[in-house]
Amino acid sequence: MEKQIRLFLEFLQKDKKLSNNTLQSYRRDISQYYNYVENNHINYTKVNANNIKAYLEYLDNVGKKTSTISRNLASIRSFYQFLLRTRKVKNDPTEGIQSPKIEKKAPSVLTSKEIEILLEQPKNVDLKGTRDKAMLEVAYATGMRVTEIISLNIDDVNLGEGFVVCRNGSKQRTIPLGGISIKALKQYIEEARPILIKDENEKSLFVNINGKRLTRQGFWKIVKYYKEQAHITKDITPHVLRHSFATHLLQNGADLKAIQTMLGHSDISSTQVYMQFQNENLKNIYKKAHPRA
Repeated sequence: MEKQIRLFLEFLQKDKKLSNNTLQSYRRDISQYYNYVENNHINYTKVNANNIKAYLEYLDNVGKKTSTISRNLASIRSFYQFLLRTRKVKNDPTEGIQSPKIEKKAPSVLTSKEIEILLEQPKNVDLKGTRDKAMLEVAYATGMRVTEIISLNIDDVNLGEGFVVCRNGSKQRTIPLGGISIKALKQYIEEARPILIKDENEKSLFVNINGKRLTRQGFWKIVKYYKEQAHITKDITPHVLRHSFATHLLQNGADLKAIQTMLGHSDISSTQVYMQFQNENLKNIYKKAHPRA
């Protein structure tokens, strides 16, 4: 089974051209499934639907979230479809098994005032402050994911036209930049980045103090630091900036389809979760504006 897992992951990397994060998720899911199969002395080529259901039940019993169990099933399904194509198995044991229903929870968002306070925290008094200011402004201006932001290269930014090209695996999308984020980026690119980088061939847009591409952990620490500086009690993660971006656009009249495109959602149902905030905003407008409200 180990050999088949290796071939499956190679197939995903070469043929599907998935992002590194997605590939790592597949690796974790299939490795965990492999351990379960081995520990229970099950032949992976003879697994049936009952075995798969028992595994999903096991994941539930050890406290895995519904979303995690659903993702695991999707990974295992892809693995067995690969085995079918390579004729290592005769049947797909996941066929007909429904994914557990995932309850779409309301995303955590910041108010416009809280965003303003947070983005005011980085000061352009040193290289780090100039970089952090630009990075947080870009995060809120574009709604990009953490991985997408730290994966940006200097050539992905067009300050003259006011947009950034976001790449996620084999997909890419163009997202507009606002005036404030353009100004912060311009200052960072012209004044701070040339000093931070140690190698003129460095392509990364956002770099750490060693001149190398900033990591996910580095980005999280930066957000946490400025959250504390701003004395905001809400839990703020980089993803909260993404949620806030989408919510504020919707509340101010942006089209849902346009927000879907900017966020890079393949399914509009993922974007529709923000509608509840728009509805709340409409209620407030109605109460203030209608004579008999």
